[in-house]
Amino acid sequence: MIELPEAVVLSDQIARTLTGKRIRDVTVLQSPHKLAWFHGDPREYPERLRGKRVSAAEPQGGMVRVRLGRTSLVFQEGPVLRYANDPTAVPDKHQLLLEFTDSSFFWVAIRMYGGIVCFEGKDLDNDYYRAAREKPSPLADGFTRAYFRGLRDVPRFEKLSAKAFLATEQRVPGLGNGVLQDILFNARIHPKRKMASVSDSEFEPLHASVRGTLRAMVEGGGRDTETDLFGQAGGYRTVLSRKTVGTPCPSCETPISKATFAGGSIYFCTRCQPVR
Repeated sequence: MIELPEAVVLSDQIARTLTGKRIRDVTVLQSPHKLAWFHGDPREYPERLRGKRVSAAEPQGGMVRVRLGRTSLVFQEGPVLRYANDPTAVPDKHQLLLEFTDSSFFWVAIRMYGGIVCFEGKDLDNDYYRAAREKPSPLADGFTRAYFRGLRDVPRFEKLSAKAFLATEQRVPGLGNGVLQDILFNARIHPKRKMASVSDSEFEPLHASVRGTLRAMVEGGGRDTETDLFGQAGGYRTVLSRKTVGTPCPSCETPISKATFAGGSIYFCTRCQPVR
């Protein structure tokens, strides 16, 4: 899944690799996917994109926005974004394929679910996109301690789990269930723990962990559970993920545990992250 670190890494790679390239041809719906969603009629995308030149790319929370003049493409949730000069590298199954005039290719393949959005103008009328545009990124100076404390001012805050507080309702755009695991490990808070039990003295380290962990993931080139524009795994080694279940905790050597909670998998150390 594309979350904030991957959005930053992919946007940077796309900006450096694709800027200036002109689209010669467009293929859409080559392999229809039940859980792939589009903005408007995807059958109109070829006409809207053909001949356009890539002008920029930028992250929007956990989304990747590619600008083509006044037209934009936005990718969110679970699309795999790839680029290659070799046409034989293009897979048979994909939801969007751009062929450039220099005979290089950029394609999008949805894994479990994901969005491919093509729109005109400055902004997209979408709540998730608007939140990503308007709220401060954890990587930016505006994500202060005071701002983070203000996120507690929501109904039934005390009943929220740590996972629900950080990774739902777009409170922190781009922070999803994937990056959540190491953030909570570094703050020594269990994903199931109720926020009512998190003291002010623990809330400050949680803020620091959100910023510091995400920054480390970006600087590492994304998580090792995800891949970049060229199919390479990220260089940030996750402490808690599907790759580390059963391995010793780096702090206390207790085996890393996995459980299902609130609609997804969680990973934790029972010793370092007790449920209080």
